[in-house]
Amino acid sequence: MKPLKDVIRPTLFLTSEKLSREMGLDLTIATETFQRTGSFKFRAAYNTALNTNTDHLITASSGNFGQALALACKMLRKRCHVVMPETSAQVKIDAVRSLGAEVILIDTRSVGREERVSQLMEEFQDAYRASAYDDENVIEGNSSLGDEIAARSDFDAVIVPVGGGGLISGISKGLCRAGDRAKLFGAEPALGNDAARSLASGELLKNESEPLTLADGARTLSLGKQNWKIIRDGVKKIYEVPENSIRDAVHAYFLDLNLKVEPTGALSLAALTDNHGDFAGKQVCCVVSGGNVDPAVYSDLISRH
Repeated sequence: MKPLKDVIRPTLFLTSEKLSREMGLDLTIATETFQRTGSFKFRAAYNTALNTNTDHLITASSGNFGQALALACKMLRKRCHVVMPETSAQVKIDAVRSLGAEVILIDTRSVGREERVSQLMEEFQDAYRASAYDDENVIEGNSSLGDEIAARSDFDAVIVPVGGGGLISGISKGLCRAGDRAKLFGAEPALGNDAARSLASGELLKNESEPLTLADGARTLSLGKQNWKIIRDGVKKIYEVPENSIRDAVHAYFLDLNLKVEPTGALSLAALTDNHGDFAGKQVCCVVSGGNVDPAVYSDLISRH
């Protein structure tokens, strides 16, 4: 079995003179769109499957973690079940199935993702319940991206998309391990602002229901408990991003960088664009978490301008 460092693809760092000039700062994009399965989730999924002493893993995912875990289990010759909402992008459902995982589609209005996972765990009692974000192996896997960012440049700030918190907590761990001085910021949809509210209040808060945001990778009820501990101590601020700003950021990536980014991945640039005055003259790194977006949705996003 190969270690994580031997199977991940190094993240790609891009610069945009146009965006830097328009916002009055030095912008670098760290994009995971070319990572295996098209998002950072492969780092977490492979590390989880590798370090789990079972041949069967079960998870809930809107798509990216499901794809990543399916591939990781295929590489490590393990069985995989993925519970997905019926509203997940069809391209993600198809991708999970094509990688050999068994997909269980649910109507989230009648049954929760985690509730369905619990039912499967009763049926397959020897399986491992793999969280997309609230797991030490997930955080450690994602910390490898923090290592890469820390080794790349002396950034003043790093802005990261936030859903369940697995990515930003992993990056925080990697930056801290390297002794990096960069301040860490999060970006989440305003429609699902549990992380921002939690950080502001000092206690872990939840959304009342799954937020119907364009950023489907951030349709979470709350941060993971293990993620929250790291975020509370290591993240300076979490910006709340309106839906129109997410759309604009997806379009900006397409137009200015020729880069296909999914709405969740565009959260960091959207937050920076709306709040660039907070970073004037600074060296800023915006993390793109992934590029898996339904073609019809993407076409609509980039053609509205």
